[in-house]
Amino acid sequence: MLNKAKILEPANPNKSTGLFGGKSSGILNWNDIAYPHWYKMYKRLVGNYWQADEINMLPDIKQFPKLTAKEQDAYLKIVGLLSTLDGPQTKTALLLSLYATDPSVQSIMAVIAQQEAVHNESYSYVLSSVVSLAQQNESFETGRTDGILLKRNERIQSVYNEFIENPTVSNILKATVYTGLLEGLFFYSGFAFFYNLARDNKMVGTSTMISYINRDELEHSRFISELFRATLGENPELNTDEFITWVYDQFKHSVEQEITWSHYVLDGIDGIDLTEMSAYVKYRANKMLRMFGLSEIYPEHIENPMKWIRAYVDNFDGTKTDFFEQKSRQYTKTSDLNGFDDL
Repeated sequence: MLNKAKILEPANPNKSTGLFGGKSSGILNWNDIAYPHWYKMYKRLVGNYWQADEINMLPDIKQFPKLTAKEQDAYLKIVGLLSTLDGPQTKTALLLSLYATDPSVQSIMAVIAQQEAVHNESYSYVLSSVVSLAQQNESFETGRTDGILLKRNERIQSVYNEFIENPTVSNILKATVYTGLLEGLFFYSGFAFFYNLARDNKMVGTSTMISYINRDELEHSRFISELFRATLGENPELNTDEFITWVYDQFKHSVEQEITWSHYVLDGIDGIDLTEMSAYVKYRANKMLRMFGLSEIYPEHIENPMKWIRAYVDNFDGTKTDFFEQKSRQYTKTSDLNGFDDL
């Protein structure tokens, strides 16, 4: 069992002797940390700062009633899914930081927690733009009432709760696996839905916001995968065949659940090929496994089968592209919530 890291322990060195269960004074000198390149990660995360109400939702307000009934239903269910997944992430990031004995991890997780809070706000923001309060509340109930989602989230709930109740390095590693799955796999069929709408010039405000959330999640998953690898490297006794088999099993199970969800919510959506979507989920799993330092499990899905998505989201090379013109883009900022001042 790990103890929560002390706030200040001046007798210990500033540079931590371990990510979890190590010794550190609690004083953070970014020029003297155990993993120096994490300062660049911290800077990238801080540089991604944005606010939900800077994005103009006026066109979406006008377009939402014109979406098909299927598109409207998928829109509300997917926002419900995203809020269900992002909701625990603020708390999870903060809890992980409480047990981290490396102050650089504490600071990075604090930024991640703040960004997850912004993501949660953004889901409320987009829904308040396009539907009534009753419909908003119904969408946010999806994660508590939808049978497909409840089954999908069983293992996430189990692993996260086990970490909270029994904070060991082993359970922290398991929690980081599911954090990586959340950030790098579970959101992506939902993201694809909004990008598909944007391909038809629909709900571009929502899609712009999703692209910024997506960019944040890419950075989060990159750091979490490095945290996993570094923690496992510091605790080689945990790097067993049994544990690695467990990780692979979670990825396989998660892929199955994500494909089931995508078929459930995206069936009948114009522009979405469900076979292609399933291949994309497996491609994302392979990519995340490589980031975790593990082998691919879907050798036939090494390449991205949905390359059109690259036009909508910042990729790992940091390139920003416009939805339609493939050039640098920025927010359309408004001076009031949701663009209502423009009505």
